Amino acid sequence: MQQVVIRNLSVSNAALFKAHYCDSFWSRLRGLTFRRTLPPHEGILLVQGRESRMDASIHMLGVFMDLAVIWVNARQEVVDVQLARSWRPAYFPKTSAQYILELDAVYIDAFKIGDRVEFADERVASISKDI
Repeated sequence: MQQVVIRNLSVSNAALFKAHYCDSFWSRLRGLTFRRTLPPHEGILLVQGRESRMDASIHMLGVFMDLAVIWVNARQEVVDVQLARSWRPAYFPKTSAQYILELDAVYIDAFKIGDRVEFADERVASISKDI
């Protein structure tokens, strides 16, 4: 599975996050279902084909941990941030989003509405970090 590195461009010295890139129906449906923990600074990036509130909704059924959920639009701007509690039926962003970043709940304050984010292929990010 492809991984990407996510950087919050609006915060200097922001932590980098590594996320599994989930752009197929089945990978998005599975999400973090049945996972009990996430490694530090890791999560998943659910990628939709278009911006939408409905398509960007998530479920927490079968998810055993609370998550920090960051919704991002096509311009890579954060449009919503919510703490998603385990085993809840659904969460929707306040406005349309194309990307949904799910991280451990401890990172709920790492992103704010209006922040600009960057998604980079893991290989590209590691090369640019070495330069």
